[in-house]
Amino acid sequence: MTMFKTIYAGLAVLLFATAAAAQSDHSGSWHAIEERSSWSDGAFPKGFNLTIDLKFEGDKLFYHSENDTNKDAIQKLDWTAPLDGTIAPVVGQPRFNQVSVKPLGPNQYQFLELKDGDVVVGAIWTFLADKKTVVRWGVGKSPVGISRAFIEYFARK
Repeated sequence: MTMFKTIYAGLAVLLFATAAAAQSDHSGSWHAIEERSSWSDGAFPKGFNLTIDLKFEGDKLFYHSENDTNKDAIQKLDWTAPLDGTIAPVVGQPRFNQVSVKPLGPNQYQFLELKDGDVVVGAIWTFLADKKTVVRWGVGKSPVGISRAFIEYFARK
């Protein structure tokens, strides 16, 4: 029985080390690739200019983004969330006030953006094997309640 406990403990350490290594590969600055991205309603904004900075540290994700697609209304966003699916608060964002991030595998995460507990965006982020590309695919509900699917590509800066 002791041998099995040792094996399980070793596997747990290996899985934790693998997940931690993958997370460190995902930290960095990611910039949108407009020409590869689209929305299901065809209304993807021309000149889409979004940069996302991710810092995976321990069991948390530190998120910062700047979207200056509309030069007259630059949007900046900062939040921190645990990597266990727990809902965390977001301040200063009128569209959503909570987030949840949960790993689905070593290179894939579920991201939820919520407004008072209601999911307004559900997305899967996949960090590709090239370590230079992340794809986020999901469905979002606009402020007027109309949903659309999206796929957005980002390149490491």
